[in-house]
Amino acid sequence: MTSSPHTALASGTSSALVVDDHPLFCDALTLTLQSIADFEEIRTAGTLEKALEIVGQDSKIGLIILDLNLPDVNGLDGLVRLRNAATDAIIIIASSMADNRMISHALKAGANGFVPKHSQRSVFRRAFEAVTAGQSFVPDGYIDPQGGQENAPDDALARLASLTNQQARILHLICEGKLNKQIAYDLSIAETTVKAHVTAIMRKLGVHSRTQAVLVAQEARFSRVLPNEG
Repeated sequence: MTSSPHTALASGTSSALVVDDHPLFCDALTLTLQSIADFEEIRTAGTLEKALEIVGQDSKIGLIILDLNLPDVNGLDGLVRLRNAATDAIIIIASSMADNRMISHALKAGANGFVPKHSQRSVFRRAFEAVTAGQSFVPDGYIDPQGGQENAPDDALARLASLTNQQARILHLICEGKLNKQIAYDLSIAETTVKAHVTAIMRKLGVHSRTQAVLVAQEARFSRVLPNEG
């Protein structure tokens, strides 16, 4: 019988991964994790691509500490891609962008907890204890900006249904964390055309950023309602 990620973390039979492009923070957080749990190994990555490579090769990664700002990704795109790549791992965001809205968005996008980046070691310990017990962790003083009210999935689906096939494909690539230049290459269209589509997508979804568009897509399990490529 395979143990759950929470059990594996608690028993010291899993590895951890720290994803941050600042070596000093990686070192400090590695020491913090060593002090609060008995991991088989603690690995580090300075980019999202390296993190995805490690996750793809090491099935024992049970805990991921992720910064939201990395050289090859910004905002929640990295979280979305890591969550898709490591469905069973526990992910704690450690970010300086720790306002209530960002914390709420991160939790909805798949994070198990959120710790302001320069918190004391005791806060990381509390976060670890919470997530290994199967609970979410938010910092002291956090207030849900929506008052605990979820947007209706049916509403998100209705907005997504208004997208054209090409817009839906572009949104799918945005959810994978791809930049406009990469999307243009993948779809063999001009980058200016991609930008026009992204603007139209955000207008139709009623959002003001790519990150918010990703959240709408995640909320409605967008990958299940993508139009056929043919």
